[in-house]
Amino acid sequence: MPIQTAANLIKKFPPYLFARLNAEKLAARHKGIDVIDFTMGNPDTPTPQPIVDKLIEVVQDKKSHRYSTSKGIPAFLKAVSRWYERKYGVAIDPKTEAVSVIGSKEGLAHLALAVLNRGDQVLVPDPTYPIHHYSVIIAGGKLIPIPILEGPEAFLKYVDKAYIKARPKPKVLIINFPHNPTTISVEAEFFKEVVSWAKKRQVMVVHDLAYADIVFDGYKSPSFLATKGAKDIGVEVFTMSKSYNMAGWRIGFAAGNPNVIGSLAKIKSYMDYGIFTPIQVAAITALDSPEENLRKLAAVYEERRNIMADGMNAMGWPVDKPRAAMYLWAKIPNKFKKLKSMDFAMMMLKKAGVAMSPGSGFGKLGEGYVRMALVENKFRIRQALSSMKKLF
Repeated sequence: MPIQTAANLIKKFPPYLFARLNAEKLAARHKGIDVIDFTMGNPDTPTPQPIVDKLIEVVQDKKSHRYSTSKGIPAFLKAVSRWYERKYGVAIDPKTEAVSVIGSKEGLAHLALAVLNRGDQVLVPDPTYPIHHYSVIIAGGKLIPIPILEGPEAFLKYVDKAYIKARPKPKVLIINFPHNPTTISVEAEFFKEVVSWAKKRQVMVVHDLAYADIVFDGYKSPSFLATKGAKDIGVEVFTMSKSYNMAGWRIGFAAGNPNVIGSLAKIKSYMDYGIFTPIQVAAITALDSPEENLRKLAAVYEERRNIMADGMNAMGWPVDKPRAAMYLWAKIPNKFKKLKSMDFAMMMLKKAGVAMSPGSGFGKLGEGYVRMALVENKFRIRQALSSMKKLF
């Protein structure tokens, strides 16, 4: 009898969306196709030089090569506190209300393990970024998918209806604004409604703030923690990947309710020895950098958004211009509406050399849509539009 090489949990997992897409892209490139890649939200511009320079400086110190701390070095956590105070007017105690995470994906996964018991029910948007779903599944929780495509106010109504109907009552609500993949954004008033509802229903809130700084047309993305009473019932998770082009560095933080942060810090102390100290010190440089740097990066994405959206609309593929996030979320055009989102994405890859993410990879209600990450330069975007137009 062969040895058992996978847990029952792993056997239930479908192939990870991006892994399958990467395999298809690699196969296309082996055939000589110049793939223009809009699949993954993987920033294509470099990490700002002052951040890189700080890493190089600190890595020369041999003492920095030793184990770090899983909670985060004190200087990094103090920088997180300064960041919240400067950007949102939020007071964060660096000793009890903040913890470093190895990117928000790891932070959300370990947070689920830290706060969920087997069988606990969790309210999660549908569609949404996969770790919002799979962190719950890995922790043994049960998902209650909540439709989000109708907008934030309808979403909250669906949340309450699901809560009333559920047995046992949901323990956690996971939200993410600006939202991945739909790009839906909210105003500060929305978070007031969330906090009021969560206190009434005694539900923990976890907010993923990954796209805080990728904003357009004068829009400013609010922080959940800036809402009065938010720290009583929830936490916020932030990644350095998008705002600071530090995707490969794998660093971010969670902040908010001290008991939740304490639980996350405790489980991380058993799971990892912390992020490499030079990376944390370099991240301090990022967090303390001028807001003007963030606006310049957002302007790059805004120009790409305009070129892509204008071009798609001109070819007869209607798409809205989002006011935040680094994506376009588009319905499969009428000409191809009989195709499933994965089949449509494969067709675009094979016939136009353009790779995009099928909406089905983000949840059941993502079927019929595709997501395009604005991670190719404007010249490549125009090339992609020219290739796609031939199919219309």
